[in-house]
Amino acid sequence: MRTKQSYFAYILLTVFIIGGLGYVLVPFLKKDRNEPSSGDSETAKTNDPVFVKEGELRFVRDGRVLKKIDVEIAENEAERAKGLMYRPYLPDSTGMLFIFERAEPQAFWMKNTQMPLDIIYVDQARKIVSIQKNAQPFSEESLPSLGEAQYVVEVNAGYCDLHDIQVGDSIEF
Repeated sequence: MRTKQSYFAYILLTVFIIGGLGYVLVPFLKKDRNEPSSGDSETAKTNDPVFVKEGELRFVRDGRVLKKIDVEIAENEAERAKGLMYRPYLPDSTGMLFIFERAEPQAFWMKNTQMPLDIIYVDQARKIVSIQKNAQPFSEESLPSLGEAQYVVEVNAGYCDLHDIQVGDSIEF
């Protein structure tokens, strides 16, 4: 005949064994088997920066709105320095608006930028002073404004041609 202490020991041992197996197996069982491993490039896609709408911008000519886009705003030094770097794509009808403290000659480059862009330089009166079209990914070539610019808008390459955005047009936001 077994004592109460023996039964208690068996119960305790069973709890420890089941608990230990649960500790080992539960994380494995919860993992989605279709999820890529940490070394896969698919995982990197989930860590890529995503577009966050912070405002709207309109391209205007002679008081008529040509096109409206959603924009993410880069208004401080860190945001302006990062810009659209490390992003694999930019959704259609979106862009990034860079806001500087004052109008002065600007120059952008495409280092660590994975997609081609149109870079639109805009003066303090919000008039487009120059456009650098089809800026090539990863290029470290300086792409200067052709005048003083207080704002810069980046959109997908070809956007300006597709929507007839030209020097002399204005922006509103």
